[in-house]
Amino acid sequence: MVMACRNINRRKHIGLQQLSSLTETGRSFLGPVKSSKFIIGERSHESVLTCSILRLLENLDLNSSVGQLLYETVQSQKNAYGTGTNTLLFLAGAWSTAALECLQQDIPISVIVSVMSEGLKSCRKEVVPLQISLNNIVDNTGDTRRYPFFGTLSVIPSPLVQIPSEIPWIQREKLIKDVSSQASTPSFSSRTSSEFSSRSSYSHSVTKVMLQAPQTNLFTNSYTSKSRLSHSRHFNKSENMSYQTSSEEHQNSHIQCNDLVQLAVGLSHGDHSSMALVEAAVKCQYQNARVRKKNCTVPFRFDISKISTCCLPGIPESFSCVYSGYITLISINYTTTVRELQNQPLRVVLIDGDFKENYHHLGFNGLGKVKTEMESVPDQERQWVDYILEILIQLNVKLVMVRGNVSENLMERCMHSNLLIIGPVSHHVLQDFAEVTGAVQVTYATQLNEDCVGSDVNVSLWRAGQLNSKEVSKRVAILIKAEGVLLVTAVLTSPVIAQMQAKEDHFWTCAYRLYHALVDEKVFLGGGAVEVLCLSHLQGLIEQSHKKVDLDCSGQLHTTSWVASSQELYRPAVLKALAGGWHRYLSSVVYNTGTCSSESEASTFIQNFLQKITGSGCPILYLQKEYNKVTSGILNSGIPSKLKEISRVYDVVTPKMEAWRRALDLVLLVLQTDAEIITGAEYTQLNSQETEELLLL
Repeated sequence: MVMACRNINRRKHIGLQQLSSLTETGRSFLGPVKSSKFIIGERSHESVLTCSILRLLENLDLNSSVGQLLYETVQSQKNAYGTGTNTLLFLAGAWSTAALECLQQDIPISVIVSVMSEGLKSCRKEVVPLQISLNNIVDNTGDTRRYPFFGTLSVIPSPLVQIPSEIPWIQREKLIKDVSSQASTPSFSSRTSSEFSSRSSYSHSVTKVMLQAPQTNLFTNSYTSKSRLSHSRHFNKSENMSYQTSSEEHQNSHIQCNDLVQLAVGLSHGDHSSMALVEAAVKCQYQNARVRKKNCTVPFRFDISKISTCCLPGIPESFSCVYSGYITLISINYTTTVRELQNQPLRVVLIDGDFKENYHHLGFNGLGKVKTEMESVPDQERQWVDYILEILIQLNVKLVMVRGNVSENLMERCMHSNLLIIGPVSHHVLQDFAEVTGAVQVTYATQLNEDCVGSDVNVSLWRAGQLNSKEVSKRVAILIKAEGVLLVTAVLTSPVIAQMQAKEDHFWTCAYRLYHALVDEKVFLGGGAVEVLCLSHLQGLIEQSHKKVDLDCSGQLHTTSWVASSQELYRPAVLKALAGGWHRYLSSVVYNTGTCSSESEASTFIQNFLQKITGSGCPILYLQKEYNKVTSGILNSGIPSKLKEISRVYDVVTPKMEAWRRALDLVLLVLQTDAEIITGAEYTQLNSQETEELLLL
């Protein structure tokens, strides 16, 4: 028994230590009250303020293989779900520390991998009862005018957070008057019918929306079969992209949301201004869909691909709003051209690629062995520009939208001909304009003909003369619209230039939270409830494992193989280390809220709360009861009595589950790779029929 379970690697695992050290950089990003970090360039000495772990990793010198693997894992989570990166980073660090603790206790790597994977799988199943259907949320939505009070709170209503007794309740009466006076207006702002301001978003009910989402099994992506690690940098990315569903997959499930206020507030996690813009974008997109369908009642799904952002640094935040159409910045030299083109329907062409003479599509094989005599490059490009300009003039085209880069010579020539070229724009922007204008996307301008040209597009200057910042003095904002276009642009402004990137990241995080909640049709009870339940569940498993070990030692139980015996022997220690990662996660969240003076105090608070849950006999019912107390007005002393109800806090389901999985997969991959580097693969092979069940490289 002892010989079979000998430790195969008594040296230090450098990879795990590097992973644990790198993850410490993002500890302050965890929780509702985040501490931003300044990123200062070594050469330019320019500084950027960020709360995004991906932005931070992009600017760090990650010259180690572990650092690169961590960055690619975080980037994969960001690209797939748009949220959950901070959770992934912290848990990866906490569980790498847990793996090191297990190695120090001479626990075999195969046992660490197997038990940790089994423990996380069990936690994923245990937290299912904390999922809340969106139907239950929207059906219980009452008077939405009380939620602006919540918008002033900087902490999440949770039993894990002690709300301070002194909260600045300033301008509450004024806010009530503003909300009540705007409740009768059909739009979010009185400036124009198509503009939505973030200031009054929570005071309005989103028009009845029929949201379509696929019926998917929560656990079909991972752990439906025995979990195995892969050396893929994307961690089986193709198997975990079920959220990207086509329109055909949205036919079997319908959620009718009469009001998204409570859901949006619960998913804002303290960033109410960004979520207000997202909520306004949902309403604006729905109204655009009705225009496209001639004001008929049509099913509608929040399409996040039809959302774009336009950042205006150095501009007051009062300019932040949501606008129907596409807003972008162009050179101030085009101001005269735009003034000539506005207030008239324009013909448009869409170029799906670079608008350059030497551009070739992906997969172009060239001319083979054919040799031709070519003129000089400047003459060749000049002839190409003349030819393209002739085509555009013959087709009476006044607007060209390009996905890629544009030739500077062509832009200059077109500007003198009162022809506007916009680029680069995203593929989704081109697709939306193609649907409503009748234009056909082409790869090369030489493919253009009358059938490829769209019509009835309007271009105008946006807020001309009102944007006086030096940062946009050489650029002007323009608005491109067409009847029925679903595209919505969120104009993001900030007087602090260094904060602009962080503001955009916050907006997209909120947008993806709401998007995935609508796709999954369910959310988790937030505020740490899920993590607390995982911690409580693991403690129960530890106690059960101790009892099995005691029975095994007394001879009452007999295992079939030494592999199973070693797993039962070391299971309590590995589960304890895994639970320690959850405990550190919760302690950091509570500490970052500012309600505890130190992490040790936060850790003690979590431990005391966990003892209450364990003593209750039913952790799930106890958690639900405690969270209902917080959200039903039974709050700490000092909260004004006029705050009758606070919205619950919610977490998205699939992104959170995938962040857990990716974090553990990363740790176990580094753990086993270190073992191969130090000891060699032949030492990690176990001569047993049980080896197929283990996670081995």
